[in-house]
Amino acid sequence: MNLSLSTGLEDGCADGVRLDSSTRKLPTCWVSAFAFIVLVAAAVGLLHAETISPRRLLEVTDLSNPVISPSGRYVAFRAEQASIERNMYDTTWYVQALDGKSPLLRVADGGAPLRDYLSGIVLSSQAVWSPDGKWIYYRARLDGRVSVWRAAANGSGARAVTPDPADVRDFKLSGDGQTLTYSVGPTREDVIAAEESEYDRGIRIDDSVFIADGLFRSSKVNGRPTTLRFLGGWFSLGPLLAKEPGRWKSVDLATMTTRDLSASERPARPLTPADLSPDLPAAPTKIAQHPDDGRIAVLLPGRKDKSLLMSRYVELAMLPDRHASRPIRCIAKLCRHRDITDIQWRTGSDEILFTTIDNAKAQSVYGWNVATDTVRPIVLSNGLLSGSQLYWDSPCTLSADTLVCIAAEADHPPHLEAIDVASGHRRILFAPNKGLEADILAMAPAKLIRWKDAQGREFTGQLFEARGARTGHPPPLFVTFYSCYGFLRGGVGNEWPLATLAEGGISALCINALPGFQLDTVAHYDQGRAAIESVVTLLSAEGRIDRTRVGMGGLSYGSEVTLWTLAHSDVVSAASVSGTSVTPTYYLFNSLQDAFRPTLRKLWQLGAPNETPKRWKEVSPVYQLDRIRAPILFQMPEREYRMTLDYALPLMRRHQADIYAFPDETHVKFQPKHKLAVYERNVDWFRFWLQDYEDPSPDRAGQYRIWRGMKKAAKSRFGAGAHDGS
Repeated sequence: MNLSLSTGLEDGCADGVRLDSSTRKLPTCWVSAFAFIVLVAAAVGLLHAETISPRRLLEVTDLSNPVISPSGRYVAFRAEQASIERNMYDTTWYVQALDGKSPLLRVADGGAPLRDYLSGIVLSSQAVWSPDGKWIYYRARLDGRVSVWRAAANGSGARAVTPDPADVRDFKLSGDGQTLTYSVGPTREDVIAAEESEYDRGIRIDDSVFIADGLFRSSKVNGRPTTLRFLGGWFSLGPLLAKEPGRWKSVDLATMTTRDLSASERPARPLTPADLSPDLPAAPTKIAQHPDDGRIAVLLPGRKDKSLLMSRYVELAMLPDRHASRPIRCIAKLCRHRDITDIQWRTGSDEILFTTIDNAKAQSVYGWNVATDTVRPIVLSNGLLSGSQLYWDSPCTLSADTLVCIAAEADHPPHLEAIDVASGHRRILFAPNKGLEADILAMAPAKLIRWKDAQGREFTGQLFEARGARTGHPPPLFVTFYSCYGFLRGGVGNEWPLATLAEGGISALCINALPGFQLDTVAHYDQGRAAIESVVTLLSAEGRIDRTRVGMGGLSYGSEVTLWTLAHSDVVSAASVSGTSVTPTYYLFNSLQDAFRPTLRKLWQLGAPNETPKRWKEVSPVYQLDRIRAPILFQMPEREYRMTLDYALPLMRRHQADIYAFPDETHVKFQPKHKLAVYERNVDWFRFWLQDYEDPSPDRAGQYRIWRGMKKAAKSRFGAGAHDGS
C-alpha cells in the first residue's frame, strides 16, 4: 500500500517526507497552521500557486475516527486518500503523541473503507485501545474479508486476530485486554452460494428487490460484486442473508484460540434510549453515560414548529440514573435554541461537553457543569470540529484535559487538532493538505455571506469569488444548494469543484438550506428558488456577478431543488443534476416496499399517481417540462438514472439534456475514476454554457459536438438569444 501525502507543504514539515510502505516516521511541526498558511500564500503569490485542479480536490487526505489512548498521551486516527490510477482508496492508521515530542507513526494499513450500501458514505470504524496502550484494535477489509486487526502502537506491526470464514460485524475488547469478542453473520461462502442459487432458479420479485438496480451482484461497494436487497425501512440496503442473526465468538489474545459463545456469554449491549424510563417527557435522541457513577446526559427534542417534520433544536439534560423520569435541563442561554450534535462526559468531572452546529454549519464546543449549573464556551470555530464533510457528526475524542478533533472549514482541508479543555487553546497535530490549503487561500478563498429573501428569511452560503474576471464584465455564478459542511470540494456529494470553477473565472456559491424539514414539499423546494433568486439579485446589484449567466447543480434534495428552480424561475441558465426526483416510475419501482408508501405520503404528500394526481402535477418535474428552458447535464448512478427517465429522456429527445450513468455506484458516487470524470465534465459543462469556453483537448471534442448541437437546438426552440449569454 502506498499512501502518498505528497511533499513539502503537504506533509506540514520543512523537509518534506513522502509516506509509503517503507516510511514509518514523520517529523511533527508545531506551528500555527493559519499563520503558516498566510505566510506561504504571501510568499508564493498568485503567479506561483499551483492550479486547484479537480484531481487535487479529489486527492485530499481525509482524516477520521480519532481516539485518545487510556493514558491520555496519544491519539490514534485514520487517513484516507483516493488513488485514481488504482480506482480505490488507501487508508492508514496513525498514532500521534499529544505532547509534540514524538514523531507521527504509521502503524497499519486500514484496508478498503467500509461503506454504506445505499449512500456510499464511509462508515465509522473507530479503533479501540488496549488498556496498557500498547495496541489498537480495528475492523478492516483486507484480502477480501472483514476482520478485526491488532496493530502495535509503536508501529512495529499488525495482524488479523479473527481469521473467520464470515465477515466481522462488531467487536468488543474485555476490560483487562485479554479477550476479544466479535460477532459474525453468514459465511462469505454461504452468501455466494445464496446469490448463485437465486441466479440459477430465477429471482422472485418481491418487496426486498431493488427493482431500479440490477438483480444479480449489481453493487461493488466493499470490493466484491454483491447482490443487494432491501432490509426494511426507507431504502435500507444490505447483502443477501444480512437479516440472519449474528453469532458471537471470542478470541484469547494470548493463545489466539477462538471459541463460540453461548447466549449467556455474549457481551452486554451498550445503554440505549430505549432502556430509559418510559415516563420521560420525550424520547431521547442521544445519550451518554458517565463512566464512573451512571449519570446520563441526554438530548431531547425541542418544541416543534407545526410546519416542520421535527424540531430544529434539541434540549440538553441530565438524568441521575437510568430509571429517572424527570430530566434536569440545561436552561442557560448557551444551551437554548441550539442544534446539538454530540454529548460526552469529561472524565473525573461533573462537566458535559456538547457540540453545536449553527445555520452556517460552523461547530462549537461548550461545557455544562451539572453540579454548578454553569455553561462555558470551550472552542468556537468557523467550520467543522468533528470531521470533514462526510464525517460531520462524528465526535471529537476526549480525555480529562484534551479534545482531539478533525477540523475543516470551507477553504481549509481537514487537519488534526488538539484543544485544551480548560483554555480552549488549539494546536495542529497533523495537517496533510497544507499545499492545497495555501493555494486555495491564494487563488480562490471562501467567504461566508448572509442575505435575506423577500420573506425575510436569512440564508447563509460560502462564496468562492472568481479571479481574473474581464474588466468591466462581472463573472458568471454557479450555485449548489443543500448543505455546506466542512471543506467544500463540491457541495453535498462532492461533484462541483467550487475552487476550480472560481479559479476558472466562475464565482461558485454553496448555499445552506434553512434548518428543519418542511412538511409541505412545495415550501421545502421553493426555499431554494427564493434563496437563489435573492442572492443573484444581491450579487448582481453589487456588480459581483453577471445575472444572465447563472448555473446550478445539486445531489439528492439539491437535485430536486435544482429541477424545481428550473421550472419555477428563469434565474438559472444551465444546470447539472446528480439525483432523482419523484416521478411515476420512481413510485412504480419502489411501491412494493411497505416503508416506501407511507413515507412518500408523509414527506411529499403523494399517494399513487391515480390517487393524488393534482399533487403529482404540482411537485414532479415530469409534469413541468414545458417550463424548463435551461440545458441539463445528468450524471447519475446506474441504479438511480432509470427512475429519472420520465423527464430525462423527453428532455434529451428535444436536445436539452446530456445523460451519463455510472455503473457500480451509490447515491453519493465514490469510485475515484468516476468522481474525477464527474468533476471534470461539470467544469467543462459550466465553462461551455456560462463562458462559451471549450477545452482544446482532443478527448473532449465529442462532448462539445453534442453540446454545440444542444445550443443550436435551444436557439431554434427558444429564440436567438437563448443560452449565449445575451
